[in-house]
Amino acid sequence: MPCWYYDKKDLKKETPSILDGIDFETESRYRKEGARFIIDTGTKMGLRYDTMATGVVYFHRFYMFHSFKEFPRYVTACCCLFLAGKVEETPKKCKDIIKVAKASLTEAQFQQFGEDAKEEVMTLERILLQTIRFDLQVEHPYGYLIKYAKSLKGDKAKLQKMVQMAWTFVNDSLCTTLCLQWEPEVIAIALMYLAGKLSKFEVTDWIGKQPRHQRWWDMFVEDISLEILEDICHQVLDLYSQQPNTKPESPQPGALSGTSAAQPPKTPGSQPTPGKGPAPARPASGAFDQRLDAMQPKVEVSAAASYVNYAMGMPGAVPPPPPIGPPPPPHGVPPPVPVAHGYAPFAAAFTPMPPAGAAPPIPPAPPQVYQPPPPSQASLPTPPFAYPPYPFAGQVYPQPPAGTPQPPPPRPY
Repeated sequence: MPCWYYDKKDLKKETPSILDGIDFETESRYRKEGARFIIDTGTKMGLRYDTMATGVVYFHRFYMFHSFKEFPRYVTACCCLFLAGKVEETPKKCKDIIKVAKASLTEAQFQQFGEDAKEEVMTLERILLQTIRFDLQVEHPYGYLIKYAKSLKGDKAKLQKMVQMAWTFVNDSLCTTLCLQWEPEVIAIALMYLAGKLSKFEVTDWIGKQPRHQRWWDMFVEDISLEILEDICHQVLDLYSQQPNTKPESPQPGALSGTSAAQPPKTPGSQPTPGKGPAPARPASGAFDQRLDAMQPKVEVSAAASYVNYAMGMPGAVPPPPPIGPPPPPHGVPPPVPVAHGYAPFAAAFTPMPPAGAAPPIPPAPPQVYQPPPPSQASLPTPPFAYPPYPFAGQVYPQPPAGTPQPPPPRPY
């Protein structure tokens, strides 16, 4: 399987879009708009978090081999969501995705889909599959958040708040290229670390604690430094600290509530060499704790609260709502029998009555059943001749007729 993790420096210098003349800031904006468009469209269609996240990962991986000038991002976003729905077993029809996407785009933006939008998406799906080399299974940080939270000890209310905040950070991290830099386990640890800092919850004890474990995440991922975690946190915090007058499409905390915006033009790009995750230096934007105290982002967690409570087994939690779809049939009721076209159940009621003096109708003659003729004696096969089973003393054996195969002579006593 291909390696999907790249060095952070390569993402700023050697992507196909940058080599095609698009600057890094513009490419980052295109990626954010495509990711938020997938999340917005998937939310309107009632898709699950993992389905939308899989589509966003496909989107980021696709543009590591192609330029935004060659493939418009909104067409690619619809294609990624269409494929992710089939992979995650929550399929949606292509025409339904296009219909919802059209309602979110302007007329000028929807012109990227061409005259036949469905054919455009279906054709791009084959290119997408070849680009990602049919590597369809994607892991996300959501499951690791729940796994790590269940192993931590402390105040349940504070722990619940921390996981809810981390869940929202994972949603927003899809607008960055973190899924191209680090494994989902590392992203989950970093965003739980960020949420713990913001919620003032410090983990001091956990299940399975060993003397060699200095921090709680050492039990799950070894040799991960605070510099790496803080660099991941800074990339997420950059989403909330962008100036509103620079880019009108800048995301707000909670990407699920965001909307999409503008579009790119179309030219093939080169393929950067995949590499392992980066080893970043400490960001020059100031100390991590000072930045957290200065920003204090207001995180929207209501969308993820009920699911986090249910997954963690919190009392009074309700399961997440199911995807939008037709209601299931009542239990134990058989499905209706389809009626053939042209069937008139009461056609006989409109048949005209016969005259009073008319003879009664003649009933149809019953079908005649012919018995097959008995087989002739000549057609019967001649059974082979056999001696009587128990001959008595002095009994004479009959002679077989001519043409009958002779049995073997009896054994002498």
